[in-house]
Amino acid sequence: MPVRPLAAAALLVAPLAAVPLAAPATASTPPAAEDVAGRPGRHNAVTDVPGVHVGQVQSTTAPYLTGTTVVHFPRMSVAGVDQRGGAPATKETDLLSPLNSNPGVNAIQLGGSSMYGLAASDGIVRWLEDRGEGVPLGVGVAPIVPAADIYDLARGGDIKARTTPEWGYLAAQASGPGPVRQGVVGGGTGARGGGLKSGLGTASVYLGDGVYVGAIVVVNPAGNPVDPADCSLWGVRYGLGDEFEGYRAPRAAECPQPAAAAAPAADEALNTTIAVVVTNAPLEKAAAARLSGNAHDGMARAIDPIHTLGDGDTVFGVSTAQGATSITEPLQVNDPADGRQLNAIFNAGARTLSRAIAKAVLSAESVGTQQSYCDRYPSACRRMPQLEEWRTAGTAPDVTPRAWRQARRALEVLPVPSPSAPTAAAPAAAGAPAGTPDESGAAPAAGGGSGLPPAAAGAAGALGVLAAAALAAGGGLLLRRRLTVARP
Repeated sequence: MPVRPLAAAALLVAPLAAVPLAAPATASTPPAAEDVAGRPGRHNAVTDVPGVHVGQVQSTTAPYLTGTTVVHFPRMSVAGVDQRGGAPATKETDLLSPLNSNPGVNAIQLGGSSMYGLAASDGIVRWLEDRGEGVPLGVGVAPIVPAADIYDLARGGDIKARTTPEWGYLAAQASGPGPVRQGVVGGGTGARGGGLKSGLGTASVYLGDGVYVGAIVVVNPAGNPVDPADCSLWGVRYGLGDEFEGYRAPRAAECPQPAAAAAPAADEALNTTIAVVVTNAPLEKAAAARLSGNAHDGMARAIDPIHTLGDGDTVFGVSTAQGATSITEPLQVNDPADGRQLNAIFNAGARTLSRAIAKAVLSAESVGTQQSYCDRYPSACRRMPQLEEWRTAGTAPDVTPRAWRQARRALEVLPVPSPSAPTAAAPAAAGAPAGTPDESGAAPAAGGGSGLPPAAAGAAGALGVLAAAALAAGGGLLLRRRLTVARP
């Protein structure tokens, strides 16, 4: 029997379009012709949300099995975060608290290589700096790039085969709008969960009135995305339209009892599911934080158990505030008039994340001895031709030695000078013309900057000439010796 979306899910999604998000403005950006309220956007990806780009790189060449995904916001966007797992690998998350003054983010990294891979975000920062994107500093910019990584260390064979700033730079360089590749790609390259190979997934929904919600997730849980009762995927039950058309619960012969729901092996006890949930509706910072918190419900619906001590489950909530011009002011959690609109967006975020989790598992392909869901339960997937599209859409270049070297050169910074080199102020002082004020504001004397009265300066000059003559006559050897041993 086919696994169909829950009736309750359909009832809850349908009213989203009916929620009045505000009277349409004449300047409102119209949705794509094929987008229907309560259904996925044109690409069914987080990039359906205006103002969102995605870039991904990876390597599956042994001993590597890891990668980096960057969600880029060309216009700085308001963001919040909610972290619930017991073992996170994160960076720059404190900036996103509504209590802190940071105005937003330029990009968010979802990566592999655990705490080591957080270094890849340095490459994203440099790429943004080179483009002038970040908080203005007067002398430059400060790009804001929070990051969260999964644990996938040594899954390709060597713990030192991990991402670096070069990977982040290449992922940012590859970012753009449009379709997003899913499965064993980007930050999901080394992912697995429930004893199965997993990966990266994305989904979106159009709510009407120009408002979109999208999610992108790396699924690497200690828990299981599979229902042990019939080996179906929990998240498929929240599908919209024909999103999961052709999916079937696996044949009984493929689903022995008890199903794969045992406690994870020791080498699978270190995990993490990480995600970004985005809307283009304008939100205040506290509402963005609430969006990320509610989205964890979607994670809990699609994975069981969730938020264990071995997970670092983290969700970022973002508002691009682009294209939804029917909402003229940021929605606020403490304004009762905004409650219905916010609840529609929050609920959509949770359900969209559940769908993205299911798509990540279905898109994954076996790697080595790590078997994918569709290879373990072939009857569930054989009638789903859309899987090939999910796995090949968009771009996700592999990291090659040549690409890595090019990124390495792009990341070069000014070399550190020798401690014996002149200080930055010395050349300016030595080259100052006569009569130019020094740092004290006083102009040097007219006698060549010696500070002596003119007559004394003249006498000193005459003595200098005599001394030079004496050196020329008998002290040349000494002078040459001194010049020979002199050092800068």
